[in-house]
Amino acid sequence: MNHGPDDLSSTGEFDSDELALRRMLQQAVQEMEPRDGTLEHLRKAVPARRARKRQALVGMAAAALFFGTAIPAVVHVSSANTSANTSNAGHTSQMQGGAGDGKHQDGGESTSGGSAGKGEDKGKGETKGEDKGKSAGASAGASSGADPSATSAASTPACTAAQLGTPTASTAAPDASGTVYGTFHITNGSTAACTVSGPGTVTASPQGAADGSKIVATRHASGDPATGLPDPSAEVSQLLLQPGSSYDVKFAWVPSETCPTTDPSTDPTPDPTSSPDASSSAGSSTGGDTGTSTQLMTADGSVLVTNTGEAGGPTMSTTVSNACAGTVYWTGVLTT
Repeated sequence: MNHGPDDLSSTGEFDSDELALRRMLQQAVQEMEPRDGTLEHLRKAVPARRARKRQALVGMAAAALFFGTAIPAVVHVSSANTSANTSNAGHTSQMQGGAGDGKHQDGGESTSGGSAGKGEDKGKGETKGEDKGKSAGASAGASSGADPSATSAASTPACTAAQLGTPTASTAAPDASGTVYGTFHITNGSTAACTVSGPGTVTASPQGAADGSKIVATRHASGDPATGLPDPSAEVSQLLLQPGSSYDVKFAWVPSETCPTTDPSTDPTPDPTSSPDASSSAGSSTGGDTGTSTQLMTADGSVLVTNTGEAGGPTMSTTVSNACAGTVYWTGVLTT
């Protein structure tokens, strides 16, 4: 074993004190032995430690390379976007592989050969397209799955007539065009939740002078004459109706014709035997004054609008007065 100059005395050998200390240290550790498995642990730990160091070095090199390439690109894009010529800026962003995603700052898509005006017009068109897509998506979502309890409703029994046994029906006064709006209001009067899977069926029955061949009942749709009804997007296809909760089915009566008028003082087939005797009519007037006046009266006609719930649901009706010909438009299930 070699020793440095400091370990030797001037004669080239250890001093007695140093030799004694050396022997003490050797005796202190001569009985120490490595623990079982130490060599195997070192054989595994040393390569793993070297692998971690290599991975760390590779990661640091990759990060340095990323920052070295990204910073010049960001600086170049920023300078291009602040240029007064937006057409050239859009061309530059395309030539750099989409560093600016082919967009100007105002959101318009740039083209290599187009002018700034065309890019702006195209951007406006894309904005309108995105808005249209959002509104269409919202409408579709509301009509097909607006009810957040749809998952629970699928596992809940359907509502029965006993649970919905106290529905109400009402109509409002006709508006300026003669359209009459009405509502069927149904409440879960039981102590258990149930599922409503649809509005049931709405029918219109003629009463009095109403003409059944001119009366139709149909589902409400966007753009039909019943503009006062909620948009179909507000309807739900399935509803979990908790105890005490309600839903509505609305309708509108849109007349197509007015009821006919009649003259009660005119009898088209008079009975000769019932002709009055002029000699016995002491109080009748003669000459031009006959003592009668012609009066036109509207025929008494109405339409009975009935809502029959889904299988096992209740039935309710309401009458639309002074109705002889027209169409009943009715909605689906509306939450209240």
